[in-house]
Amino acid sequence: MQSVAERRMKVDVWLLFFCQALMNASVVGQVAMGALVGYSLAADKSLATMPMGVQMAATMAASIPAGIIFARLGRRTGFLLGAAASTLGSLVFAAGIWQHDFWLYLAGAVPAGLGFGIAQHYRFAAAEVAAPAYRPRAIALVMTGGILSAIFGPELVKHSKDLAPPFLFLGTYLILATLPVACAVLLALVRLPPAPPRQASPTPVMEIVRRPAFLTAAITGAIAYGTMNLVMTSTPLEMMACGFAVTASATVIQAHAVSMFAPGFVTGRLIARFGVRNIIAAGAALNAACVAVALTGEAFWNFTLALVLLGVGWNFMFVGATTLLSEAHAPEERVRAQTANDFIVFGTVACTALGSGAVHAGFGWNALNLLLLPALLVAMALTLRRPAARAA
Repeated sequence: MQSVAERRMKVDVWLLFFCQALMNASVVGQVAMGALVGYSLAADKSLATMPMGVQMAATMAASIPAGIIFARLGRRTGFLLGAAASTLGSLVFAAGIWQHDFWLYLAGAVPAGLGFGIAQHYRFAAAEVAAPAYRPRAIALVMTGGILSAIFGPELVKHSKDLAPPFLFLGTYLILATLPVACAVLLALVRLPPAPPRQASPTPVMEIVRRPAFLTAAITGAIAYGTMNLVMTSTPLEMMACGFAVTASATVIQAHAVSMFAPGFVTGRLIARFGVRNIIAAGAALNAACVAVALTGEAFWNFTLALVLLGVGWNFMFVGATTLLSEAHAPEERVRAQTANDFIVFGTVACTALGSGAVHAGFGWNALNLLLLPALLVAMALTLRRPAARAA
């Protein structure tokens, strides 16, 4: 029979699951329409994915202030500030569409990215509220909150894109602005850990970063997210070039997003049974299979199957990397380690988002997919390397 403390722990994890779902819905919707809006507003079409790139750069930039806020004020205050930033981002996106102004639309990517960067810490909060034996499942489950946003986000785009004619997607952004508000309401119900005690002599960040265990986790997470984002960001553009409608590309992004998060219901159990490094290796193999499918043709099924494989591969690799990270630092170092990790991961994601449109425009879809393979080989090499113990 479960104890009261164990039941309360699971309630908190499920509340974090729904918070993650609400915060991710804005991002999934942005993936489905951001490049298309950028393409319609920008005079230079190679800038179509620039809003997504700026959003990911802001996500990276959020890592440092988020770490300071979480360390000094605690998780709740940090998450509420993230929700406010996400709402502001959606409203500025809407204003950019209203004014038909690419640069105003681009400005919305900054607060949107800051909000998304702070929301990445929900998985860390799950690790902190969970008992050690339940931690991999808690991390995976909270990340699985994205399955609701994966279903809801693209459907919202499909059904709200024409709500404010002639401004395509204006109504969508106005609806997305309300989702972080709902998240803030749920946060009031979660028992979050207090701010960690201040260390008299904090461990220098570079000492943490130099640890082999940390480097393995951070580099694996960066490769997982970066390679996935490189292909995902340009998929709506390639489908548009192949003659597919917005609803078709939204369906593919929806299938991809579901495949990113649905495995989270079992990823924690798979890690417990087969080991975290074997699951990361399996994820890298799935991403390589995505490349093979993408290179065989440009029918609807090619895009769908490739993006589904990419989503499952990302889940295995990223949940695995997050689990490795939780083992690479002492409890009092957690905020510094998490901040450094997300700075590396989302710095990589920003580069792939910024470069995705340029690579797609300059070299084509096939070349863009082939770029995944060298990075995946690096991830495999790190995974197969003998694990090093965490420095004391």
